[in-house]
Amino acid sequence: MKSVSPALKARLDGAVTTICLGWKLIRRDGVVIGLSDHDRRIVVDGLELHPGASLEAVRLTQTTDLRPGQAEIRGALSADALSESDLEAGLWNRARVEVFRFDWTTPELGGLPVWTGLLSEVVQRADGAFSAELVSLKAELERPVGRRIMRHCDAELGDRRCGIAPGQGMRCDQRFETCRDVFRNTENFRGFPHLPGPDFILAGPGAGPHDGGRR
Repeated sequence: MKSVSPALKARLDGAVTTICLGWKLIRRDGVVIGLSDHDRRIVVDGLELHPGASLEAVRLTQTTDLRPGQAEIRGALSADALSESDLEAGLWNRARVEVFRFDWTTPELGGLPVWTGLLSEVVQRADGAFSAELVSLKAELERPVGRRIMRHCDAELGDRRCGIAPGQGMRCDQRFETCRDVFRNTENFRGFPHLPGPDFILAGPGAGPHDGGRR
């Protein structure tokens, strides 16, 4: 946890109207930008904050258990740092977001952390702006890790794991028989076609004399 200087604490606790919100956005490719709701560029903790992003914090919630806190923001695409092309390309999806408060009259005092989370999804609106949902870092505990064990293939037709160059109108139902007979692509099948089903598991022991575990 970041320590707050007595001078900054006094400013935040006082009856002042010079407190702003700052946003540090860190993309998965390492690109970092700073935004604020102040009307000019300003440097806080060595990070240059761009104005004019029109970011509006709607809700910031924290939880004391393992349930992920949530937040929501809205904003305009007027900021140079948030280009429309980058948003369309999904470069800001799952970017880390650090929200903090600071006094724009004394930015050298640094900022006070308020909330940390991830941009789970960025959606562009018809009016040329964007809205985004944020989730706390605890949401990473709910993210599936590893592969799903199932009979059907979990690759998508045409992706890197599938390896097939799809043609117009081609469809795949992700069954082993389709992969084998239609696409001749069994070496890239990403399922487990011989996995026993629930009927096998629920059948119970076989009747008659035991033969070493085989039915």
